Amino acid sequence: MAGSAPADGGPYAALRSRDFRFFLAGRFLSVIGAQMLDVAIGWELYERTGSAMALGFVGLVQVAPIYLLVLPAGHAADRFDRRLVVALSLLLLIATSIALAVISYLQAPVVLVYVCLFLIGCGLAFHRPASAAMLPQLVARDDFPNAVTWSSTGWQAASVIGPALGGAVIAIAHRAGPVYVIDAVLMLCFLACLAALRGRAAPRAREEASLRTFLAGVRFVRHEQVIFGAITLDLFAVFFGGAMTLLPVYAKDILHVGPGGFGWLRAAPAAGAVIMAFVLAHSGPMRRAGRTVLWSVAGFGITTIIFGLSRWYPLSFLMMLVAGAFDMVSVVIRQTLVQVRTPDAMRGRVSALNSLFIDTSNELGGFESGATAAWFGPVISVVGGGLATLGVVAAVAKWWPELRELRTLQEPDAVQSSGGLP
Repeated sequence: MAGSAPADGGPYAALRSRDFRFFLAGRFLSVIGAQMLDVAIGWELYERTGSAMALGFVGLVQVAPIYLLVLPAGHAADRFDRRLVVALSLLLLIATSIALAVISYLQAPVVLVYVCLFLIGCGLAFHRPASAAMLPQLVARDDFPNAVTWSSTGWQAASVIGPALGGAVIAIAHRAGPVYVIDAVLMLCFLACLAALRGRAAPRAREEASLRTFLAGVRFVRHEQVIFGAITLDLFAVFFGGAMTLLPVYAKDILHVGPGGFGWLRAAPAAGAVIMAFVLAHSGPMRRAGRTVLWSVAGFGITTIIFGLSRWYPLSFLMMLVAGAFDMVSVVIRQTLVQVRTPDAMRGRVSALNSLFIDTSNELGGFESGATAAWFGPVISVVGGGLATLGVVAAVAKWWPELRELRTLQEPDAVQSSGGLP
């Protein structure tokens, strides 16, 4: 499959940038901490309440401020120094981790955990668009697709390491408090990496805060058909392809493999994504990026269908592995398109919208899969989701010919063609 490295830069082109290496290392450590935090919060809430509903509120409480703050957060990332926005959001996340450690130690009321979760959502609302918009400033334009590949690789690797470490710390300490402290330390490491960056952001015109400037990102995405099509494709593919939500059901009731088999199934998509990331990094530049992203999402849908029908654990594991690989192709193309085809002055607002769409599809997709499984059974839920994903691919290919016919990720007129707002 076509890759994302620049034609003459090689598979490690982005890693030659000192600032990118520091950013990548800091982000890798912070994602490990965030994944450990997720494990600790889930374990502690269920340990203290014994309620599955208490776990269900975790995602809802965290995503609510992302909805509420999407427009001002994107505007802040475009108006102010993005490194400062990332640093301030990290300070808020560090403070909430320390607060969670205190709450855990004192066995304070559970409602305080949800207050911290809401504050974490506020921090992430500003952190994600600002850090995403920073990435193009750290590497040469031609090296940016390669930077996205390595950034996604780091995220996936941290997603495998973090939960394992979080579970191990809880098993050793018999409580969640130490995990919160470790998360705060890892976030501090990211702050140190940010402080080590030498590059300075290019000056940008500072627009006054108003409803018009807040909505400028929405108008831009609506009129930039390639970005709109790519985000729509990913949004609905994730919404319908929610097999991950039902993995515990498959492991226990269909494949009969128990907790150990469930753990391997849960790790398989991230492992497949890491493998594909190395393939992409060592391949040549994409020549038919539009068709590649459509075929990768179609492949994701097909592997979801096979997984839904499988009763043989090795086949189910393989399908999860391949699904993760296909998803990595889609992620690299979408993230590259969003950043490369968006003018720098607009990247924060567009990144905020992109983050909102992804969070929405993850949260609502999990609900859709669970509800459909409750009504019709897990097999129909997963297989139906895979079929719906294929339908989404066909619809996007028809309605967004600009995306379908896209060749390279860095077409010569990419930025110029989308520079003006209607």
